[in-house]
Amino acid sequence: MRRASDVRRCIDARLKNKAGMQAIRRQMGQMRASGLLGQLVRFGIAGGVSSVIYSLVYLPLTQFVFPPRQAVAAVPFAFAVAVVAGYFMHSRWSFKGHAAEPGAAKHVKFVAVQGTGLAINALVTWIGTALLHLHPWVPLIPAVFLAAIVTFVLNRFWVFN
Repeated sequence: MRRASDVRRCIDARLKNKAGMQAIRRQMGQMRASGLLGQLVRFGIAGGVSSVIYSLVYLPLTQFVFPPRQAVAAVPFAFAVAVVAGYFMHSRWSFKGHAAEPGAAKHVKFVAVQGTGLAINALVTWIGTALLHLHPWVPLIPAVFLAAIVTFVLNRFWVFN
């Protein structure tokens, strides 16, 4: 049989969990109302497609062209292909209607943000393959996720405002 203090602790824990879930629902509602939630979902899908494209270029290059310790040399080639696809997906779908400025200025900003993503990918790949001697696909995972977070923030608040 449970003691009264155990029952109270259990009830308190359930109330805290319920309050936490209500806070999450409230936050999700605010994100949905502001359009941020939909934009995050679209960015995630487009970013996922870009990541697959990146991987389809990067992995064969690291397998057949560049030695594993020099896998970082494959990053610019893979990134260039993924950026072209990513630009069209993000500008026409993820951030559609959010560009504060048309034309060349937006393109230059987008390229600058992608350069940041390229640098993140190259750094993580270099650390993973050259310093830690990991297989070239291992640093691909953290590189893609870290670059996605940074580029989303920069794209949302600077490029597509």
